[in-house]
Amino acid sequence: MPRFLKILYEYSVLYASLTLLGLICLTWSLIAGPLYFILPERIGTAVGRRGIMAGFRLYSWSLRIMGAYRLDLTAIDSLRGGPPLILAPNHPALIDAPLILTRHPNLVCVMKAELMKNVFLGAGARLARYVGNDSSRQIVKESVAHLRAGAVLLLFPEGTRTTRAPINPLVGSAGLIAKQANVPVQTLLIETDSPYLSKGWPLFKRPELPITFRVRLGRRFAPPADVAAFTVELDQYYRHALQGALQSDWLQHA
Repeated sequence: MPRFLKILYEYSVLYASLTLLGLICLTWSLIAGPLYFILPERIGTAVGRRGIMAGFRLYSWSLRIMGAYRLDLTAIDSLRGGPPLILAPNHPALIDAPLILTRHPNLVCVMKAELMKNVFLGAGARLARYVGNDSSRQIVKESVAHLRAGAVLLLFPEGTRTTRAPINPLVGSAGLIAKQANVPVQTLLIETDSPYLSKGWPLFKRPELPITFRVRLGRRFAPPADVAAFTVELDQYYRHALQGALQSDWLQHA
């Protein structure tokens, strides 16, 4: 394909995919907003989480059809029907959470507090009873309650997107929540060969397509007795497991 046609194609896919994502999120927000007040909490939560899964599944399907991504997310499917646990992925790009949320119907996500007020994401997140990161104490309290109710918690131990290879220093919230809820921590290993939507990447900057994105199940850690020691062990595990990951090259030059 001539270079100018490839660039035209990549810009077309970029704007088409972002437009579709915006329409999906806005449509679900218009539905989820009233449902938050109408439905009982238990039913509303289930509807909210499945609605988000369905919306992001449509989005991920479109990414495949347009040739934007080569996706391999099937490893997460084995966790369906399993016990409550914390899903702890590394976090190279902004798209990580939406793609993980496509694979499990009872995921509750810890997310930035300002996104809970966002017109595209806020109503859906509130209906699904996602956890805003207003304060560390509130994160722990709400997360433990969701886990005890049978949910699976999605929490990025880095606290933000990765900016250096192989991983940023970890925060201790995963270990603290796992200890208090007495649930294991299941690591997820995300690999992507593109810096698209990584920290500092402008939303409308054109990426090289297609992008490879895959998720592997990593080690599952038992609930810790010592949170500080657990966080160190988790950090060391990621650094070993992510050596040579697809993102290593571009993170080293970030």
